[in-house]
Amino acid sequence: MFAQLPRLDAGVRQAYLDRLGVAPEAPSEQALRLLVRRHAERVPYETLWIQAGEGWGIDPVESAERIARHGRGGYCYHLNGALGLLLTSLGYAVHAHVGGVHGPEGPSPSSRGNHLVLTVDLAPSEASPTGVWYVDTGLGDALHDPLPLVSGTHRQPPFDLTLEGSPDGTRWHLVHDPRGGFKGMTWDMAEAGLDDFAQQHQRLSTSPESGFVQVPMAERRDATGVDVVRGLLMSRIGEGARSEAVTDRDAWFDALAQLFGLRLDRLEPEARDRLWTSAATAHQRWLEEQGSRDTEA
Repeated sequence: MFAQLPRLDAGVRQAYLDRLGVAPEAPSEQALRLLVRRHAERVPYETLWIQAGEGWGIDPVESAERIARHGRGGYCYHLNGALGLLLTSLGYAVHAHVGGVHGPEGPSPSSRGNHLVLTVDLAPSEASPTGVWYVDTGLGDALHDPLPLVSGTHRQPPFDLTLEGSPDGTRWHLVHDPRGGFKGMTWDMAEAGLDDFAQQHQRLSTSPESGFVQVPMAERRDATGVDVVRGLLMSRIGEGARSEAVTDRDAWFDALAQLFGLRLDRLEPEARDRLWTSAATAHQRWLEEQGSRDTEA
C-alpha cells in the first residue's frame, strides 16, 4: 500500500518527527522501537472528530498532515496509516494488512477490515529471528512497543499480550490482556490497499449502531498503562489506576489537553458544542444503564 502512495512532504515529515521528539536516522530495531513508543505516547487514539462533525477520510497523507501540524490523532486507519507513511519515508520496508478487532465471540467475517495492521521488515536478529515486526499504534490500549512476529506471550506493562500464528504463517491473532478494551484481533499477511478499509470506515464513523458514533473517546498509551476517556468518564488502567467523571465542560476540555495532548482550539464553537453535548449525553446514558443493572441485581 505505502509504495503506491505519494511521498511524505519533507516539511510534514519534519513536523511529524518534531511532535514525536525524535531525529531521523537509518532503520534499525532501536530506532523503530523509539518511533513506535513515542507515537503511542504522544499521538492519541481518538474518535472525537466523529462527534465534532469533522468527517475525516482515511488517506494516510491527510492523516499525517493532521498529526504533524494540527496536533490530532485518530483511530487505526489514521494512526497506522500515517505511521506507515512516516516509516516508509525513513527507509523502512512497511506492509499494510487487513485486520479485524473482535469481542468475546471471536474472529468473524463481519469484523474483517475494521482494523489496519502494519508489519515492518528488518534484518533477522536475536529479538526477531524472522526480522518481521508487528507494529500497531491503532489499538488504543494495547501495544506500547513493536512486537517480533513470533508466537508467544509478550509483557508490556500492565498487560500480557499473546501472538498466535497459523501453521503456514499467513494468519495471525493477537489476544489482549483481560483488562484491555477488546478481546483480540486477527489479521492476514496478504498486502492490503486503502480500498480494503473504505466500507468499514464508513460504517464505523457514520452508523448509529457504531460504538465510535455513540460515545466519544480517546486513549493514550505509555510504558506503565493507559489513560482513557469515554464520554465524561476519565480512567487510568495500570500504574496510578483511577476513575472519575469530569462533568464540568471547561474541566473536561482541559483534561483532554493535559492527559491526551488534544488541544481542540481549532474547532469551531459549534463543533465544540456538538462534541460536548455528545459526551454528556453518552455519560447520562451510561449512568442510566448502570442504574438499571443495579436495580436488576
